[in-house]
Amino acid sequence: MDTHKRLNLIILSVILVVLGGAAGYYYLFQGEARFLSCLFMTVISLTSVGYGEIIPVSGNVPAELFTMILITFGMGIILYGISTFTAMTVEGAVTGLLRRNRMEKRIAKLKDHYIVCGAGQTGRHVIEELLKNREETVFIDHDENNIQQVLAMGDVLYIKGDATDDTNLVLAGIERAKGIVVSLPSDKDTLYITMTARMLNPSVRIVSRMVEHKIEAKLRKAGASAVVSPNFIGGLRMASELIRPTVVSFLDLMLRNSTATLRISEFEVSGESKLKGKTLRASGIKDKYSLLVLGAKRPKDMEILFNPPPDMELVEGTTLVLMGEVDQVVRLRQET
Repeated sequence: MDTHKRLNLIILSVILVVLGGAAGYYYLFQGEARFLSCLFMTVISLTSVGYGEIIPVSGNVPAELFTMILITFGMGIILYGISTFTAMTVEGAVTGLLRRNRMEKRIAKLKDHYIVCGAGQTGRHVIEELLKNREETVFIDHDENNIQQVLAMGDVLYIKGDATDDTNLVLAGIERAKGIVVSLPSDKDTLYITMTARMLNPSVRIVSRMVEHKIEAKLRKAGASAVVSPNFIGGLRMASELIRPTVVSFLDLMLRNSTATLRISEFEVSGESKLKGKTLRASGIKDKYSLLVLGAKRPKDMEILFNPPPDMELVEGTTLVLMGEVDQVVRLRQET
């Protein structure tokens, strides 16, 4: 039984004993004593505070027998509850429950955030990259060791539990999320979560990890926006190390440097954006924010235009591919 259920059971048992005792006295005295007086009599009997009788129990045999039974069994339940609660406090279970409740409240306030299912070797790198890009992130994992390794990165929101449980996806805010990464070792679990996430949020972007290449078609039919094979990516990386080592070194410097936050990002010109209608030159993206525009994709274009001309008009829905510091990208989004 988990901590939350144990705590609820203790509280419920104590309440039932107190209310049961008060109801018993009220019945024995046939309503002549006030219910509040019966409740008070129950409490002082169970807590053994030594107050005098406020209802005439002495001399009333049924009431005396009921009081003895109430004290015997009621005290046992209350002492068990106190000892259990003390043990839970010492073990940190109560503190953990309060921490979890606070975290769930913080997650409930999130919108357009990212969810990572699985904080293993692949999932941790995904979480680290999201944090470096200042993205609000929630991860789901049941392994305490994985959780602690992620928490070493900083204050990261998480749900401890099985990611295949729909309840945990809802707690992580799947209905309000902007994107979700499914990074689990089992293709079967990945397929299930992909399908569930798509059902709970039809507009969310889903990136699913696959082990066996043959499952890619099923993942896409289940709702995956993109499917990634670590083995395939690893093979491309090894080939690139052979034929384009300088490019690989540049990308490594960009992605693995612990101090620099140079990244390739994207920025969409919304209907309310201050850049709407301006040319690329007049937007100040390069001069004001020191961002390099690598490409642009207009709403009706099928392909990305590489190295767009300075006089290109930024119409609503245009997506720009930018390279620069994460802080500057965040600043661009906030100011425009």
